Amino acid sequence: MNIGQAARRAGISSKMIRYYEEIGLIGPAPRSDAGYRMYTERDLKTLSFIRHARELGFSSEQMKELVSLWQNTGRHSAEVKQLAQKHMDELNHRIRTMQDMVNVLQQSVACCAGDQNPDCTILNQLEKGMEVSVVRDSSQ
Repeated sequence: MNIGQAARRAGISSKMIRYYEEIGLIGPAPRSDAGYRMYTERDLKTLSFIRHARELGFSSEQMKELVSLWQNTGRHSAEVKQLAQKHMDELNHRIRTMQDMVNVLQQSVACCAGDQNPDCTILNQLEKGMEVSVVRDSSQ
């Protein structure tokens, strides 16, 4: 099947397939006599695997490692678990950081009069710098 057919079946764009090939996430596809990339059912499984990993927020480098582990039948599941745990820890850190940002913005918005006056507490706080270091409960 050609790249357009593979893209539709795998649920990703042709552009992403070419990008994945460019960065070495997938190997170069064989070409037809006319120069079109040709994909197999195995390629579709790999592209679907990559799509699912991307949906979970894995980076391209992490996906390379995951694809390698997935294709290696001699792998140890401990390697996969360690990679997934590290990614999960990073996601949790990003969630906490984003929640801190929301808290700071909520506080700033609450202090803003939001009226016809040109003075704006939000802009004033942004000018000074808004600290995003909220003290958390030590149980978190």
